[in-house]
Amino acid sequence: MNAESAEVVIIGGGIIGMSIAYYTAKAGMDVLVLERGEIAGGTSSKCDGNILAIDKDPGFDSQMSLKSQELVAEWVKDLDEEFEYRAPGSILVCETDEEMLAAESWVSRQREAGLPFRMLDRKELRGEWPYLAQDLPGGLECATDSTVNPVLLTYALASTARRYGARLRTHTPVTGLLLDEKKRIRGVETAEGTIHSKIVINAAGVWAGQIGQMAGIPLPIEPRKGHILVASRWANIGKRKVMEFGYLISKFGGKRQVDPRFERYGVALVFEPTASQNFLIGSSRQFVGLDSRVDQEVIRLIAERAIRFFPVLEHIPLLRTYAGLRPWTPDHLPIVSPVDEVPGFYVAAGHEGDGISLAAVTGKVVSEMLSGTSTCIPVEPLRYDRFRQGISVTGEAIY
Repeated sequence: MNAESAEVVIIGGGIIGMSIAYYTAKAGMDVLVLERGEIAGGTSSKCDGNILAIDKDPGFDSQMSLKSQELVAEWVKDLDEEFEYRAPGSILVCETDEEMLAAESWVSRQREAGLPFRMLDRKELRGEWPYLAQDLPGGLECATDSTVNPVLLTYALASTARRYGARLRTHTPVTGLLLDEKKRIRGVETAEGTIHSKIVINAAGVWAGQIGQMAGIPLPIEPRKGHILVASRWANIGKRKVMEFGYLISKFGGKRQVDPRFERYGVALVFEPTASQNFLIGSSRQFVGLDSRVDQEVIRLIAERAIRFFPVLEHIPLLRTYAGLRPWTPDHLPIVSPVDEVPGFYVAAGHEGDGISLAAVTGKVVSEMLSGTSTCIPVEPLRYDRFRQGISVTGEAIY
């Protein structure tokens, strides 16, 4: 088997890896992407397609998402293929007066950070969403949130990266990293042979920890399973994404005032209309290793929770269900960082359910790191060694 070389090797052909490939190839670098299966075959094909700021912690997290939204809008003009981009904004609905108070605080903090948030009263909510349950007191809106088809977007990035000169290799799992005597990256080993490179980027998602171990670097990234229901086409229930405010509480590990059955699996309403005029319904959060099988009990709970907010859903048939694994980190921020102990080794993983939202800014930042230019967002909160140093970068409790 012959050895080959590349200036930059990217491990992972999901949306994060392809965003990095797009930006680095566009910057003129010689890029090779290695994917263990098919492009977008992992988490990127088993998720929804939201580019959200509404569910991000106020401050750095939400500002990072806002920058990603701006970059995705630029992709509409530059990418070779269409990816069902829409920017209708999104809604969080509150179930109780207590949640309304928490939502007002959330909106206030987001507005202080410069984001376009506003509260919605009961009348405004019902005016746009006549099928919502009658007893909901209100909610909040983020006007800039957008949505895409994540599989189409990943392939659009791959196609455009190829146009800029990137090479893509599927069904090529990485079996080892090549290090010299000073622990500097010198390439990767694959089942197809050796690839020499002085820069390797770990964008392997839920498998990023395994790649880190090859370099002797522990990464606190674990798979977290989430389920999604796909409903059939029906009358227009609503044109933009709706989540319950409790989704935020579940996401950040807080305690909600809900039936313990929902809390057990982190079940909270997520409703997303698609370009094909059907809709996706979620969500759940479970630590079950790499088990991505659909759990029928979780599916029933998601359906029950969705019907509580949209009673009409009880009459709409499901087309299918699926479950995907999200790469979770303890502080809910991704790791986008060089690894000082292994020069030439970079990590871009740990986005959990925000991989679609943060793909653009992640790819842009990595390309800026490699080019030695200033980054479009601060990167210190994303360093891999924040966990080793015991640094906490999470925000205030929201509830």
